Amino acid sequence: MADTKQTKTIGEHHVASELARRGWAPALTRDGLERTDILAVLAEGDHRRPVEIQVKAARGPKVERISWPLGPKSQGPSRGPHEFFVMVAIPDDLSLPPRDFVVPRIHVAAAAWIEHMDWLTKPGIPAGQRNAPVERARVWMMTLKDYEGRWDLLLDGQDKAPVLLPKHYRDLATDPRVGLPPEHEWREALPSW
Repeated sequence: MADTKQTKTIGEHHVASELARRGWAPALTRDGLERTDILAVLAEGDHRRPVEIQVKAARGPKVERISWPLGPKSQGPSRGPHEFFVMVAIPDDLSLPPRDFVVPRIHVAAAAWIEHMDWLTKPGIPAGQRNAPVERARVWMMTLKDYEGRWDLLLDGQDKAPVLLPKHYRDLATDPRVGLPPEHEWREALPSW
């Protein structure tokens, strides 16, 4: 079994190096700032563009089956336009590189809620068989597959980022059985995707 602290360290340093490769100046926050593992600034002439990144790292023998736990803080509303997650899938096979999924915070919050509530309230499941609270939600790699390598999304902020979640999640977001988290930004106006 992988050491979770070591997995977190691998993920954070990997993301910092990927940001630096793309011209960002990253700084690890060392657990001193809630919801943010890395603060980064992209300097373009006289203009500076900041971004706040929370890193979620997971590892396993079958990378395509990796999921990331997302508790209540991860599902809460955004506090600013430049909040992102970078989900890192770390293969146990050292010959394979980590895989990165760059996702706006509001997309992650919606995905975690939708995925969990759909699983929890799926018709035809015997009563009492599924009872994990939404605080134990997970998001699977396949849900975020279209965000892989999308470092470009950091440039415009999360409000301008295209929604790349599975198409049927939009229908689930409007389904009373599933919906969206309380206080989620999309409750007022659901974007198209």
